[in-house]
Amino acid sequence: MTDTMRGAAMMVGAMACFAVEDALIKGLSATFSSAQIIWMLGLGGAMAFAIWLQATGKRAWSPLYLHRRVLLRSGFEVFGTLFFVSSLALIPLALASAVIQATPLVVAMGAALFLGATVGWRRWLAITVGFTGVLVIIRPGAASFEPATLLALTGMLGLAARDLATRTMPREISGARLSLHAFGALVPTGLGLQILLGLEFLRPDLAQLGILALCVGIGMLGYLAIVGATRLGDISVVSSFRYSRMLFALIVGGIAFGERPDLWTLVGVSIVIATGLYTLIREARLRNASQA
Repeated sequence: MTDTMRGAAMMVGAMACFAVEDALIKGLSATFSSAQIIWMLGLGGAMAFAIWLQATGKRAWSPLYLHRRVLLRSGFEVFGTLFFVSSLALIPLALASAVIQATPLVVAMGAALFLGATVGWRRWLAITVGFTGVLVIIRPGAASFEPATLLALTGMLGLAARDLATRTMPREISGARLSLHAFGALVPTGLGLQILLGLEFLRPDLAQLGILALCVGIGMLGYLAIVGATRLGDISVVSSFRYSRMLFALIVGGIAFGERPDLWTLVGVSIVIATGLYTLIREARLRNASQA
C-alpha cells in the first residue's frame, strides 16, 4: 500500500470518527442544552490533550497561548463550534453535515481575500457554483426551509475561519497545544452562555458520562488520524477524502435517527462536493507546476 493510499484510509477513518461524534452530540442534545454540551466537551477535550502532552514529555502550558493569532484561532473555533453544536440539536445530522461540506470552498475564498493566495477565474467560478449548491441545500424562502440551518451555516463559516487562521500559526506551537487551547476556551464560553441564558445545569448520569467520554475519545482519534493523513502521500488526493464525512453522516443519521434526506439536499451536496474536488485538484496542479 502506498503512502497516499494509507493517508486516504486515515482520512476516511477520521471522517467516520467525526460523523459518529456529531451523532453522539446530537443524542446528548435531547437532554442537555447546547451550552452545557459545549463546556462539558471542552473540559473533557482539554483534560485529554493536557494528559497527552504530559505523557509525551511536553508541558501543557505554553506562553504562545497568549499570542494574538492563537487567541484569534481559538475564538473562531469557539464561534464555529457554538453554532454548529446548536444546529445539531435542531436539524437532521445529514443536513448539518451537508452544510459543513462547503468549508474547503470558504477556505479557498478566504485564502484569496485575506492571505494573498492566487485564485484564477476557474476556481472563482467553482467557488461560486459551490455556493449555489449551498443555497440548494438550505433553500431559503422555500416551504421546506429550516431556519436553524443558518446556525450550521454560521458554524461552518466560523470553522472555515479557524482553518484559515491555522495557516498563520507560529511554527513553534504544535497541533496538540492548539487543540488544548481551543478546547479550554470552550469551557468559559459554554458556562457563561448557560448562566447568561438562565439554562438549567443538569448532572449527567453514568451512561451520559460514558457518552461524553466516548465523544472526547472519538474526537481525539479523528484528530490523530487527520494529522497523520495530511503527512502521508499526495495531500491533494488525501484531502479529497474529507468528503467521505457526508457518506458517513447519511449512514449514521439513517441508522440512529431514521433520517432520509430529500432529493434537493442530495443535489446540493453533489454540487458542493464536485466543486470542492475541482478546487483541490486545481490547487494541486498549480502547486506542482510552480515546483517544476
